[in-house]
Amino acid sequence: MELAKIHASKGGNLVLVARNKLKLAELKSELVEKYKISVYIIVMDLSVEGSAKKVYEQTTLEKIQIDCLINNAGFGDFGFFSQTDTDKEVGMINLNIIALTLLTKLYLKDMLDRKGGKIMNVASIAAFQPGPKMAVYSATKAYVLSFSQAICNEVRDQGVTVTALCPGATQSGFQKAASMQDSKIFNNGNLPSSQEVAAYGYDAMIKGKSVAISGFLNNFMAEAAGFIPRNWVLKLVRKIQDAA
Repeated sequence: MELAKIHASKGGNLVLVARNKLKLAELKSELVEKYKISVYIIVMDLSVEGSAKKVYEQTTLEKIQIDCLINNAGFGDFGFFSQTDTDKEVGMINLNIIALTLLTKLYLKDMLDRKGGKIMNVASIAAFQPGPKMAVYSATKAYVLSFSQAICNEVRDQGVTVTALCPGATQSGFQKAASMQDSKIFNNGNLPSSQEVAAYGYDAMIKGKSVAISGFLNNFMAEAAGFIPRNWVLKLVRKIQDAA
């Protein structure tokens, strides 16, 4: 939502994709009234097989040119892998990895034909290390980071940029969806707002940065993960993510 507001404030038209028709309609109304832009909404659950292709086909049918693709949809889960919900994790993989990959594939081709475009894939600081009690989520975000960096390198001389945004813990609805309200990582009064992280990420996308890590501590953790022994990293992440 905050990314949509930022783009609208720059005078950019929008295609918004989400499951909740009412919330999409409310956001569209707000942005059209405030910024006098065009907003096209697509009600779609991107965790469902074939949804990414349907989104692409719909924008193509409407002759909407996508200059900036922001793959922000995603969710996590919290708990021991032996006890977590299998269907939820399959949906997580479908959304965090498969939908993101297919949307990137489909819109990237058009951008390359035009020799211009920007893509931002939202990864996470969790992409830099394994995540005990968030095993599948951390693995999906490691994929997003690696995938985005590779594609960025492939297209760097063709007018298209790919940015991986790697936020840390943020004030948003994520912790509730991931059942992490009691985790130490979110029991911190100094967490950045979703608006702050969105502004940082949007700016990084416009500048064409390959990897954007918001916050000094998050940058330190990402760098440190490459030097600290792996078993120490695992112990530290487990301690941070345990309940307060």
